[in-house]
Amino acid sequence: MTLLALSLILTAAFLHASWNLLAKRSGGGAIFVWLFAGLSSLIYAPFVASLVILQPPHMGLGAWLCVAGTALLHLGYFLSLQRGYRSGDLSLVYPLARGTGPLLATVLAIALLGEQPSGLALVGAALIIVSVFILSGGLQGLTGTRPPAAAIGYGLLTGVLIASYTLLDKYAVSALLIPPLLYDWLGNLGRMLLITPYALRRRGQIASEWRANRGAIIGVAVLSPLAYILVLTAMTFTPVSYVAPAREVSILIAVVLGARLLDEGQIRTRLLGAAGMICGIAALVLG
Repeated sequence: MTLLALSLILTAAFLHASWNLLAKRSGGGAIFVWLFAGLSSLIYAPFVASLVILQPPHMGLGAWLCVAGTALLHLGYFLSLQRGYRSGDLSLVYPLARGTGPLLATVLAIALLGEQPSGLALVGAALIIVSVFILSGGLQGLTGTRPPAAAIGYGLLTGVLIASYTLLDKYAVSALLIPPLLYDWLGNLGRMLLITPYALRRRGQIASEWRANRGAIIGVAVLSPLAYILVLTAMTFTPVSYVAPAREVSILIAVVLGARLLDEGQIRTRLLGAAGMICGIAALVLG
């Protein structure tokens, strides 16, 4: 992995953990997702318009199918993640989701895309994945404290959705050459349109959700697309089997935020896991 790719991924990790903290604090649901998706479409529209004018993209049938697919998968991801945050701690749901996602993405990238990461890179990926479970308390944390089964279930489901859209999006930006900014914006617009009928049937909730969580909605609307655009840019020239595990440095940030700002505890155990994660990232870079 190049230093440029690593820089993009690490920056994205800070942004990703930050917007997840905002989402967890908001306790929002589908209306929250609809509001930040719509606001995000408006915020990034001028940048997308400039891109299209300066560099008109070629969008064939395959490209539009990818846009539709990523809209559906990301909608499921955001809704599942919100349900998970309503059921359990940030420092439980986030590691489960982020750990399951890269594990499946790396395996499927090797099996379906023919990627051949080096042995050292695979060791690094394994270290990162193991560190995720240490950061979440390990097996003892999952069984001893008896977290809600719903939180674990939604965390794992979110991970499956992460792996699915990661592989689809890798193909879209690297094989079909769809500009990351345009691709993310179209997918975000698609998610907003898909959930609009639901939101319009609950007009009263829209105003109350905005009043209660306006700051979080604005923050997620800005940070979530920016974080993923950086990841998509890295995927244009870096294999998924390197990008997906390296993104998990956001686990460290989320765990620290959960411990310090949400009083979720277990900071020593999770810092130990962070040390393993740093070693894993180093192996990815050297590999």
